[in-house]
Amino acid sequence: MSFSRPTLSQLIERAQADIETRLPGADASLRNAALNVLARTHSGAMHGLYGYLDWISRQVLPDTADAEILERWASIWGVARKAASFAAGPVTLTGTTGTVVPAGTVLAAADGQEFETDAEVTLAAGTATAQVTALAAGQAGNLADGTALSLVSPIAGLNSQATVSGGGLVSGADAETDTALRARLLARIQAPPHGGAQADYIAWALEVPGVTRAWVYPAELGLGTVTVRFVRDDDASIIPDAAEVTAVQDYIDALRPVTAEVTVVAPVAVPLNLTIALTPNTSAVQAAVQAELADLLRREAEPGGTILISHIREAISLAAGETDHALTVPAADVTHTTGQIATLGTITWA
Repeated sequence: MSFSRPTLSQLIERAQADIETRLPGADASLRNAALNVLARTHSGAMHGLYGYLDWISRQVLPDTADAEILERWASIWGVARKAASFAAGPVTLTGTTGTVVPAGTVLAAADGQEFETDAEVTLAAGTATAQVTALAAGQAGNLADGTALSLVSPIAGLNSQATVSGGGLVSGADAETDTALRARLLARIQAPPHGGAQADYIAWALEVPGVTRAWVYPAELGLGTVTVRFVRDDDASIIPDAAEVTAVQDYIDALRPVTAEVTVVAPVAVPLNLTIALTPNTSAVQAAVQAELADLLRREAEPGGTILISHIREAISLAAGETDHALTVPAADVTHTTGQIATLGTITWA
């Protein structure tokens, strides 16, 4: 039977009863009596000790430990919290031919995120492409292709506006959350490394900043081969780009057994389009349904997997405010071939 922590009121009542039991005729419940003050003071101290013991009991196992102790548990098992990473990518600059743009030139986005050029570039035919890196680590530094940036300090001969190009600024990721770190630590405890077992490849992929889910497929490309696929759920698109795939490939290549031929590839996104007659059909309920469907796909979508229609209906029913609905598209379980993964597509509200 688990221990039940007494409340402050219960501790006060116990202390008053103990005093009255040992001092016949005393009334420790009188508001301004010294015995009442003594009972309450003692109970307050005991309540604090019970609180500390309650906190300690949550730290002695990693599945309930708070952040600081969780990191200590993780370090004992050789698992480190993934640090935030910096977004980077190309930016197109325009201006007068021959203008030199020094390394470290700072550009800013509309939301205040700042980026600096990695190396000096010179404009040719009025344009140049510079590689930039975010000054602050985190997912907020990821910007889509075509996003406008502006110079923080003017440079003679260089236009004040620049444009993100070449697929955008990518690979920025926030520091790993406690939930994600805890999941990796428990996986490490429950599935110890075996020098190249299936679980090892998943663990290695998840150690790369920004990677949230990974799957491994032994012998998919023939004997002795291992195929690894992964996604980045916290990015604008969960499908990794070429640079992010290369980063995971390089990381695993440094750890894999020498006899294994490992190929890291991005899954192929297949939008899951839906037609839903919703009651009540309000914007708030629509947003709640969309959030539940996104959560469903994050939990159950995997390359080559199946999204059960019963689970889709369940996710819609779980949405806050939903009282009834009719799902007409899809009309059956949604299956995918090798490498394909379901992503949330267009929702038509019938």
